[in-house]
Amino acid sequence: MLRAAGRHLGSLAGRDLAARCAEGRLDAKGRAASRAARKRALTAESSSRWAGAITRTSEDQWRLAEQNLHAWKSNLTARIGRIEVRLAVPAGGRAGRTRGYGTAAERHAKSIRLQWLKVRLARVERQLEAGSVSVVRGGRTLLRKRGNLAAAGLTEERWRAEWESARLFLTADGGKDKVWGNETIRWNPDEGWLEVKLPDPLVALANRPHGRYRLSCPVEFSYRGDEVAAQAVTGAVRYDISHDPARDRWYLDASWKITPVPAVSLDDLRQHPVVAVDMNHGHLAVAVVAPDGNILGAPATIGLDLAGRPATARDGRLRAAVTTLIGTAREHGARAVVIENLDFAAARAEGRERDGSRPSRGRRGRAFRRLVSGIPTGRFRDRLAQMAARAGLSVIVVDPAYTSRWGVEHWLGSLREHHPKATGHHAAALVTGRRGLGHRARRRATGNRSAPEEAARPAQARLWTQARQTAPRKPAAPPGPRQPSGAKTGRPHRTTVGNQAAQDRSGPPIARTMSC
Repeated sequence: MLRAAGRHLGSLAGRDLAARCAEGRLDAKGRAASRAARKRALTAESSSRWAGAITRTSEDQWRLAEQNLHAWKSNLTARIGRIEVRLAVPAGGRAGRTRGYGTAAERHAKSIRLQWLKVRLARVERQLEAGSVSVVRGGRTLLRKRGNLAAAGLTEERWRAEWESARLFLTADGGKDKVWGNETIRWNPDEGWLEVKLPDPLVALANRPHGRYRLSCPVEFSYRGDEVAAQAVTGAVRYDISHDPARDRWYLDASWKITPVPAVSLDDLRQHPVVAVDMNHGHLAVAVVAPDGNILGAPATIGLDLAGRPATARDGRLRAAVTTLIGTAREHGARAVVIENLDFAAARAEGRERDGSRPSRGRRGRAFRRLVSGIPTGRFRDRLAQMAARAGLSVIVVDPAYTSRWGVEHWLGSLREHHPKATGHHAAALVTGRRGLGHRARRRATGNRSAPEEAARPAQARLWTQARQTAPRKPAAPPGPRQPSGAKTGRPHRTTVGNQAAQDRSGPPIARTMSC
């Protein structure tokens, strides 16, 4: 029954999505009129609620496809800009801080790649201008596997089963005034049965009144079932039924909106301990920081092995890591989790075209890009915000500048005196927590607490608003071999912004006898 209903509704969803994509970009009034017309056409072959879910899903898929086109345009623009900047410099040369390509052959290959990228950018711009997007029901990745089943490790029958399961449509939006929170798909948490309102052409299969079909097997939620039951009694619940052809099992997913709560003030959160997190490739370094800026207990490491895992497994491991963080916060009475405002969007957009301080070519470049792609900064931040809000915790985001450097310089030694297994990542987490509490990232020789006048405002605001030093510049690097020792030139050496910042940066404290 589920397969028959899913196929019928899936065919309607595919036809509606094709009609929506053919209409192109619409304004708010045009979208409302288009959805109303398409919903009327679908209601005769299903029901009003099934038609509403289908048209809503089609609109969401169109918007997501348009967002992907804009993201792809930004990616191509960044790559083209980086190549053009480096092509302006002769091969093997340098213009300021921009380095040209190493050889003439590499420069020629990049010029060819530039033309190819411009062709793709022009194609994307034409699509955006015309409002034309492409959406594959079932997934483009699965569709491409059909062309080479041997490389994908699938047979034609296995691929066909996955393709048909991915194109089923069994999604029902909830209603807060309906019985058990949904009129189309109902789940009874007390008795464990599931009923589905069949579309009109399949009403003959119903075994319950009013065209409903009740499954003979019991249905239960193995994760957060009590929350689903509470929501089904008091509010709307959306249900999604999916099929896994590999295991030949059917799954029911429930989702609902959470009522937003007022945000807690930063001053109130700083009166309690915080859980600071330093995200790295393959693990999270965690430190619980007290309101005075000292560490509580021993730092911990949470494994986060996501390489080569499917999307569902990666999401499950992220949720497990966040659950561990929430448990740590409750154990120490913390009311907030502090993370760094990391964003590798530029690194991912420019990819191998990027040069400068980070590797872009060869083995080191590939290793760096693999490292960046393996750190799920955006997904971790979103998942943490969602789960922390349900647990009554807040999330504080701080500036990530120099957390690792200052953590090793000022805190790693003291950490290892009490916790010999502490690493530089744990020291960076401590610095992150101190910034979230409004303390200085670096230690003072006269004490661990901030000065009263500095504690009155956030540390990052103080760093950005600090007045420039009026002291004369220090001399640049010592003369090279071309200038004999003791000789003076009429023009001083050029001092760049980078080494000037290194000269003005304060060094490690003189006294290191303060306890952590």
